[in-house]
Amino acid sequence: MKKIVVLGGGESGVGAALLAQEKGHPVFVSDAGTLKLKYREVLEKNNIPYEENAHTKKKIFEADLIVKSPGIPDQTDLIQELQKEKIPVISEIEYAGKHTNAIIIGITGSNGKTTTTNLTYHLLKAGGMDVGMGGNIGRSFAEMIATEPHEIYVLELSSFQLDGIDYFQPDVAILLNITPDHLDRYDYKMEQYVAAKFRIIKNQEAEDVFIYNGDDERINVWLTKSTLAPRGIVVNNDTSKKGTKLIVNELEFDLKKSGLKGPHNRFNASCAIHAALLQNVSQTDIQQGLDTFINAPHRLQEVAIIDEVTYINDSKATNTDAVYHALLSMEQPTVLIIGGVDKGNDYSVLLPLAKEKVTALICLGNNNEKIKAAFKEVVNHIEETTSMKEAIDKAQAFAKNGETILLSPACASFDLFKNYIDRGEQFIEAVHNLEKK
Repeated sequence: MKKIVVLGGGESGVGAALLAQEKGHPVFVSDAGTLKLKYREVLEKNNIPYEENAHTKKKIFEADLIVKSPGIPDQTDLIQELQKEKIPVISEIEYAGKHTNAIIIGITGSNGKTTTTNLTYHLLKAGGMDVGMGGNIGRSFAEMIATEPHEIYVLELSSFQLDGIDYFQPDVAILLNITPDHLDRYDYKMEQYVAAKFRIIKNQEAEDVFIYNGDDERINVWLTKSTLAPRGIVVNNDTSKKGTKLIVNELEFDLKKSGLKGPHNRFNASCAIHAALLQNVSQTDIQQGLDTFINAPHRLQEVAIIDEVTYINDSKATNTDAVYHALLSMEQPTVLIIGGVDKGNDYSVLLPLAKEKVTALICLGNNNEKIKAAFKEVVNHIEETTSMKEAIDKAQAFAKNGETILLSPACASFDLFKNYIDRGEQFIEAVHNLEKK
């Protein structure tokens, strides 16, 4: 029986350990950091040996197979040493995929993954399907297979997760878009990041389906150089289209009750509807699913309207492409709260929309020089802040009746916040505190 070592004791790693144990393998979990209490409790409850704050090489190198968490880059010394010793290293997604015959719908892209994954799952549930959702959100793929198997899985897949696959083969793959992101993981080479995203169709065959953005330049360039094995479904991302009506496969749908804002969410919904139709969900059930869908928080989430000013939390917008689509969705003059840890952003793509729509720019971060330099010619009022309360107070001072205050940072959050969730929750709290005044 193969000895399996899992590197990383988070959601992905603990899920892989549970699946390895369920399949009868000796398994050991090793994490260089401190395990969260909930994961430590799961391992102890299931009598799975583990270590934290260390990687004991003697134990690790006894493995016949390494399952690594997506946060561990292939370039780390430990992974390089394991590969030199010819010990196979795969991702949790790859490991889980070996242990199910269920239908897999895999969704990737630089932006919109979570919304599209949640919506696809919701539409399938509305159609009465036996479906589970996980991957890069919620539960790990491996943990679901081990403890709660389904007939269909809808998986959000990051480039990090796709890096570690060799044979993983989704029945339906969705590629929403490719814009610069996580380039520090890919030697700051865009072509490496693009290649990582396209691994989602690496093993697809003629009976599989690939749904992709027909207006994404990087996707189209890659396709001109490659032979597409699966059946392709092209979805156009026409940002000029407005309104709530959608036509998919000559069927009409309405997004009015869904709360999905902006042209980019029309595109995301079209992809999700295609996926649902492929699983034979009826038009009626899909429309019911759209009508009852509530998007995940921190994604163009309307928090409140105070003194005729609308406050929108888009904290999940951690790159410029996400902010571009957020601004495109704004129908009123907007005070934009932006900033954080810059990831090599090129802000030039935002300047035409900022000139048209942004009345004031509130920088929220420890270092705002790059942002100020980028926007100084197109936005008259630029302020610097280092706390959410300060940012909200200054934004409120600039916003007029009928305008919008939009938190859409374009940056990572780790200079002032724990993560984008913490940043969004602080925004919500600060806005609700205004309501109490």
